[in-house]
Amino acid sequence: MRRRLPPLAACLFVALAAALAGCATNSKPARLHYGLGDAPEGRRIMWPPEPEPPRYQFAGQLTGEENFVREEGKSGVAGFLAWVVGLFERESPNVLQRPQAVVGDGAGRIFVTDVSRAAVVVFDEPAGELKVWEYAQGLRRFVAPIGIAVAADGGVWVADAELGVIARLDRDGAPLTPIGYGMLQRPTGLARDPATGELYISDTYAHDIKVLSEDGRLLRTIGERGEAPGEFNFPTHLAIAGGKLYVTDTMNSRVQVFPLPEGEPQVVGQRGLYYGNLVRPKGVGVDSDRNIYIVESYYDNLLIFNEAGEFLMPIGGVGQTTGKFYLPSGVWVDPFDRVFVADTFNGRITVFKYLGGAKADGE
Repeated sequence: MRRRLPPLAACLFVALAAALAGCATNSKPARLHYGLGDAPEGRRIMWPPEPEPPRYQFAGQLTGEENFVREEGKSGVAGFLAWVVGLFERESPNVLQRPQAVVGDGAGRIFVTDVSRAAVVVFDEPAGELKVWEYAQGLRRFVAPIGIAVAADGGVWVADAELGVIARLDRDGAPLTPIGYGMLQRPTGLARDPATGELYISDTYAHDIKVLSEDGRLLRTIGERGEAPGEFNFPTHLAIAGGKLYVTDTMNSRVQVFPLPEGEPQVVGQRGLYYGNLVRPKGVGVDSDRNIYIVESYYDNLLIFNEAGEFLMPIGGVGQTTGKFYLPSGVWVDPFDRVFVADTFNGRITVFKYLGGAKADGE
């Protein structure tokens, strides 16, 4: 809770601030600081470890308001005033609690669904601030936001598993009319095809993928419950890259890759207890070399496969130190081949930089 000035002190402070307003300087937006140099293990944390050639480097993490660093731009009386305001306005910073999925809009904003906050948390780099969007429709709040995709106009689409809808927020976070009412049992994963504008939704309890137009029309349904290729058992996270749809078929312990708009699926991963096997896969993402990233939540790993589905290497393991995870969920790869992992129960987004060279032996 914020601490307030006593009435007399508040009056004196307001008068002083008004009298000296001309001394204040315009402050610059806060800088989004990924904390690359903050890791106690050092600045250059690489995977795989030496003597293997490095393929990934730790590139920082996002946790909340503390990622925004304001440059010192005030001095003298103006600086003193800012310091006094800080004394009485200080409160606990906004932080991520249980991040589920992450995506960016290409304009410097990173969007994170947080199921514990029941909100979309926005790391707005151009504005230099953290924003929290809590409303799915009118005054109706989110309950369990999971999947998220960027809309064509700079807003976002959000799959709320409990509300059973796909919410639509404009670029300022204002809720618009949602879609999917009465069609979806438990929507979780969400991806938008940039070529067509169609929305792909993993309806987990229906064991299928529903394709909706942006005005909410059901265009087609992919799959049904089963274990054969093209069938699903509790599908969750989705990604679209290179003209292909990637579906995490969670309870079948695999990822299925579908050429768009239609085509026979490729199966990546299989059930097992060894590195490279899948037990409870969740997030899925793809980089510029078409390497496939799968979050193996049960064993707290990020598993990396090549385009052919051959296992390349893991990153992670259970823990709280840099590069470790605790029940992670979503993953997203940005245009610069930075890999963002929603480290759910550590309350952070961990970022890795793909350095290239992640090829299978003999390629």
